[in-house]
Amino acid sequence: MGALFDKIAEWLEGILVDASMDNLKSLFDSVNEQVSNVAGQVGTSPAGFSPSIFGMIRNISETVIMPIAGIILTFIACYELIQLVTEHNNLANLDLWIIFKWIFKTFAAVLIITNTFNIVMAVFDVAQHVIGQSGSLISGSTQITAMDMDVVKETLEDMELGGLLAVFLETFILKLMLKIMSAIIFVIIYGRMIEIYLMTSLAPIPMATLANREQSQVGQNYLRSLFALGFQGFLILICVGIYAVLIQNFALSDNLMAGVWSVAGYTILLCFTLFKTGSLAKSVFNAH
Repeated sequence: MGALFDKIAEWLEGILVDASMDNLKSLFDSVNEQVSNVAGQVGTSPAGFSPSIFGMIRNISETVIMPIAGIILTFIACYELIQLVTEHNNLANLDLWIIFKWIFKTFAAVLIITNTFNIVMAVFDVAQHVIGQSGSLISGSTQITAMDMDVVKETLEDMELGGLLAVFLETFILKLMLKIMSAIIFVIIYGRMIEIYLMTSLAPIPMATLANREQSQVGQNYLRSLFALGFQGFLILICVGIYAVLIQNFALSDNLMAGVWSVAGYTILLCFTLFKTGSLAKSVFNAH
């Protein structure tokens, strides 16, 4: 009977060793894939990320939002003209240069909203240039490949059934956690680009307020928000660079699961810092 139990225990140990090895081999695959794509994704302009979506957004903005911006600009120009008339005794005390000033401001405002997409793309071109220059300076691989699987297998084979069961459960939980972390990284990176498209679609409306002193804070805050979104990619790249340095310094030789949990902790920290990049960029540019 004892020999039977020993055979069953040996069979279970073999299953747990194989299952734990499979978990460890695929543990970081999804995270490696997402993180390795971060630099390429944040370094892509809105037009280059998805030309079809960008074309749709631009078409909607120019055909639907632009007329609304024109109405707002007309209202602002008329309001400023009425103010000029009332402030200068029904034009009795009005200098001619003030009329030319109003004409120039109106012309500049029209020029701004008709070139809205050029201005918006200029903002992101500046941000993409900074990201591109930074990407060439940030070194370090984000691939987690420090595990010697032969050594790991020998370590697992020397463990008892209870220890193997604990390792299997831990690796299974970690594998599930890291898949969730991979999905979170995907959501953050692609969510930023969708936010850029949404902001771009409404660009003519806030840009129509830039020429008016009283309403210009709307357009100014919009431009600050654009810069914040652009440079959020730079902060994301910095986070990935820090992550790349951290994961290259861990070792699994002394304690297998402690090393794996430490890398999982670094990945959770990466997700947390990626979440913070948006609010940090907005605070730097004082965008609301």
